[in-house]
Amino acid sequence: MVLQKLLSFGKQLLRVKVVDCSEDSRLSRCLNTFDLVALGVGSTLGAGVYVLAGAVARQNAGPAIVLSFLIAALASVLAGLCYAEFGARVPKTGSAYLYSYVTVGELWAFITGWNLILSYIIGTSSVARAWSATFDELTGKHIEHFNRQYMSMKAPGVLAEYPDMFAVAIILGLTGLLAFGVKESAMVNKIFTCINVLVLLFMVVSGLVKGTLKNWQLNPEDILNRSNFSDCLCLPPEVSEESLGMGGFMPFGFSGVLSGAATCFYAFVGFDCIATTGEEVKNPQRAIPIGIVSSLLICFVAYFGVSAALTMMMPYYMLDKNSPLPVAFKYVGWEGATYAVAIGSLCALSTSLIGAMFPTPRVLWAMADDGLLFKYIAELNPKTKTPLRATLTSGLMAAIMAFLFDLKDLVDLMSIGTLLAYTLVAACVLVLRYQPEHPTPVYHMANTHEELELSESSSATSIGILPGMEERFSFKTLLFPDNTEPSSLSGSAVNVCASMLGFLILVFSVLAVQGGAANWSIAILSVLAMVCLILTFIIWRQPQSKNKLSFKVPLLPFIPVVSMFVNVYLMMQLDRGTWIRFALWLSIGMCTHAAEKGDCLKASE
Repeated sequence: MVLQKLLSFGKQLLRVKVVDCSEDSRLSRCLNTFDLVALGVGSTLGAGVYVLAGAVARQNAGPAIVLSFLIAALASVLAGLCYAEFGARVPKTGSAYLYSYVTVGELWAFITGWNLILSYIIGTSSVARAWSATFDELTGKHIEHFNRQYMSMKAPGVLAEYPDMFAVAIILGLTGLLAFGVKESAMVNKIFTCINVLVLLFMVVSGLVKGTLKNWQLNPEDILNRSNFSDCLCLPPEVSEESLGMGGFMPFGFSGVLSGAATCFYAFVGFDCIATTGEEVKNPQRAIPIGIVSSLLICFVAYFGVSAALTMMMPYYMLDKNSPLPVAFKYVGWEGATYAVAIGSLCALSTSLIGAMFPTPRVLWAMADDGLLFKYIAELNPKTKTPLRATLTSGLMAAIMAFLFDLKDLVDLMSIGTLLAYTLVAACVLVLRYQPEHPTPVYHMANTHEELELSESSSATSIGILPGMEERFSFKTLLFPDNTEPSSLSGSAVNVCASMLGFLILVFSVLAVQGGAANWSIAILSVLAMVCLILTFIIWRQPQSKNKLSFKVPLLPFIPVVSMFVNVYLMMQLDRGTWIRFALWLSIGMCTHAAEKGDCLKASE
């Protein structure tokens, strides 16, 4: 009996979800394409544009930061295209959680959803604290002084120096807005996003008017000798030959551009919130792909334009790492423009906050509705048709984190959760495109033992395993398949190759980061790269599904494979402490999931 329960539990972890796209949504379908573009731009084009460009240009890339943003944008587009195809294929609420569920099964789906929740909550809390700090800076830091004097917390670890009541108030206020209705939230987001874009447009035009291309052609010797500069008195004392690099457009070489691109990549994180709106969009198969691609394109143009204007207005070695735009405007004699920067920064933080808060309750609701989290979260407000309990739960969790914790040590957990989601979505696109299309019975999450048996049989057919169909394996059929449609054999071959690719990419990334430039390391990396290319070639030779979608990822399997590599490599760049905290959070999630599943099994008896 115990063994039967364990086997049943194990089958549940491996089953996939079959989705009926024709089923009516229980949420309110009121968003259009412009709403999604505004949501994507608002959540992606946050305060980073006001800070990140200065830090990366000064320390990593110089004027070549425009190339860093270009490379980062291309890497982000790889993930964006994979999300866009799934948005067209499975237009339901859940984002990467749902995409994993319909492809690789419940276990990976739960891991993805659990880490997305953490990423979004930390993102909400950190942006709320940044909003509070920015506003406090404009008012003379009165809030900080009051909190330090009367509410100081001198506790070790990740606790903050003082609780941020203002950040808590911001989160609770926006939680009320989100609970009130999705259309009202989208309207507020559009207003703030439009103001932010207009401010950035003003900055780009101002930079082109007041800037000069001479700042892209600086000579380190002239700077150090201070012979050809009338502004020599403004030269920062920390400027040295090392900090100047080689001068010119690319003062720190191409390695500096790549280092800057790794940092700039995180500036494009946030577009995935569009994928959580599948059941709240009027035409999701068309609007979600357009929203994702358009928002990434707009954000790239904004980042590119601001960084170009900034480095033309002011020499890269004089840029301020914390507030580059106000300092640059003062440098060219336009101090009044700093007020526009302040307004734009607050609007950008507001849209980032909405973009971080918006997807959290939807992922929570989707997981609870599928029985993977506590059922009480799955109830909808009958009037607004919004996940009210999930919204209040996520808002309360984010408010507690913003109130108590110093989020600097936790922000890297956002990166792990997001990059893991990007990796799994790319892998899911790779696997699903090569699976045979077979009609499968649509099912809802199992509440009884009989329904569980039905769902398990449904999962088997959904990946193309049909009884009575046998194919003979040979290297000839593997490399030169006769059929033009996917079969059970070709689909299984892709599954195996994709799994091996994921493992080898992980080993390659760990070795590339930790192994250094030793000869043995380079030799092993070369072998791994060759094996990955062979596996990619085998996948490429298999027939693809001819099922028509409103959007498909081009250049399969190469774009998903490159996206997987970029995401895993960036994950390996994170420090050991971040991975330990990630493992701890994952352990808590697995215990929660096991407890919830145990309750479901008891209820079915």
